[in-house]
Amino acid sequence: MIDNPFESGHIKNYILAYASVVVIMVLFFIASTLFHDIEIQEKKVFETKVVEKKEVSKDEIKEDEPKKFQLMQKSY
Repeated sequence: MIDNPFESGHIKNYILAYASVVVIMVLFFIASTLFHDIEIQEKKVFETKVVEKKEVSKDEIKEDEPKKFQLMQKSY
């Protein structure tokens, strides 16, 4: 039969185990914040000029280049 931890005095061990886990978590949090160097990032500036697209006519496209793929004559 399991004894009641409040009556047998084992509750002190449970509280100490819980407190030790909490203390270890707090220490890891403090260590990670102290040794973490924060780098300052430079502000990025993007060009605001609008680039106009140049229209390419069909005459300018070279037809002499060999094509890698060829369409099938009959679709399935």
